[in-house]
Amino acid sequence: MKQWVSAIALAALFGLALPVSEAIPPQTQQSSPPNAPVPNAPTPQEAQPLPGAEGPIIPGKGAAAPAAPQGSSTSTPATPAPAPPPPASTQPPAQQKDQVQTTPPEEGSGALTRFVVNVNFVEVPVTVKDSKGNPVAGLTFRDFQVYENGRREPLSVFSVDPEPLSVAFVIDQSLPSNIMEKVNDSLGAIQGALTAYDEAALFTYSNGSKEWTGFTGAQSARLPAVLSLAQAVGSDPMVPINTGPLAGCPVYVNGNCADPNIQPGRSAGNQTFITIPKEIHTLNDAILAAAKELSTRPKGRLRIIYVVSDGKEYGSKATWREVVRYLQTNKIAVYATLVGDSARWGQGWIDRLHLPFTMYDNILYKYTALTGGDMDAEGGVNGIEKSYAKIAEEARYQYTLGYLSHESIYDGKYRSIEVRVDRPNLQVISKPGYYPSAQDYR
Repeated sequence: MKQWVSAIALAALFGLALPVSEAIPPQTQQSSPPNAPVPNAPTPQEAQPLPGAEGPIIPGKGAAAPAAPQGSSTSTPATPAPAPPPPASTQPPAQQKDQVQTTPPEEGSGALTRFVVNVNFVEVPVTVKDSKGNPVAGLTFRDFQVYENGRREPLSVFSVDPEPLSVAFVIDQSLPSNIMEKVNDSLGAIQGALTAYDEAALFTYSNGSKEWTGFTGAQSARLPAVLSLAQAVGSDPMVPINTGPLAGCPVYVNGNCADPNIQPGRSAGNQTFITIPKEIHTLNDAILAAAKELSTRPKGRLRIIYVVSDGKEYGSKATWREVVRYLQTNKIAVYATLVGDSARWGQGWIDRLHLPFTMYDNILYKYTALTGGDMDAEGGVNGIEKSYAKIAEEARYQYTLGYLSHESIYDGKYRSIEVRVDRPNLQVISKPGYYPSAQDYR
């Protein structure tokens, strides 16, 4: 082998051409069949440009459009020649596995279908107390029975988890000055009854309602600042004299009585008889304004209106029946701290009696009873402060019952609810009924 390599090297050095059969040893010659066709070389193809890069590529700037030739105003980029189709394969295609889509389709592409399922789900918060008024814990779903329109509904949801509160405080500023002073001193304890997950708004009313702030964090610095600004002096009602020699106006100023409450003529009467003007307490309008603000709060939060008032109502544009229906439709409960004369033992029950064409002396008990809330009557500052924490804790730690109503979702009539507990000597507090809302079916 070494001799053949040396011979080939000498031949290349002196320019001698050796036959192939002599230059390559017989062990390295490849045998080929006779008359074998020689395969053709592949046809050269022109390189295809990158997509979107028709012109020269400039570092840092990307592809640029090709320069237009001189003398022409416009230039059309050359369209690259289409690539020849690949040769058809004669082999059968391999079996492909099922493709699983991992990303959702974009909205508006037509591939995303929206399914709307109308489910008549009803949620009922329930508070259970013993004979001493203390909350009862440790009950299970087996202890509760829910009836709607007299028919028992099987429970679909049972929860004892506390939920964040959305509380709209409504403060009565038409209280007597001595009662108003106690309420002002107790407002600083409101923030201590709430947690960082809660939110609060503030409304006041006297002759009309006023919103001081929308919903803000319960532990923010805004809430105590607004509570201090919302403090009022109250009113000092005097005993009017509408008959007798002292019934007339004793002092006139520019032809008018100095005291407009005993001004003769029109609704006030005349010199012989003076009609006593009625007091204005727009409680219904204030609760309705707070309810409208609460109706915008998201699901998953307990909607509560907390009223601090003596319960008097007169002069509102909205009736209490209209306001109660709005509250029952939007799942809003009313809690209250009753102050003033109506908070006294015995008188609070007498004030619930209403004579036609007269002022409501106490209407708060209707709001709390018809919305599933509760009311606490207090007279001193310490009692008012404790009622804030007591009622907030009662509203937070409730039993939440949920069921699917058998009534039609297209029926907007009132539906009564009765919750029973299979244990003796217990008080069950829940809403007595509701009006279905279209918001529940979204």
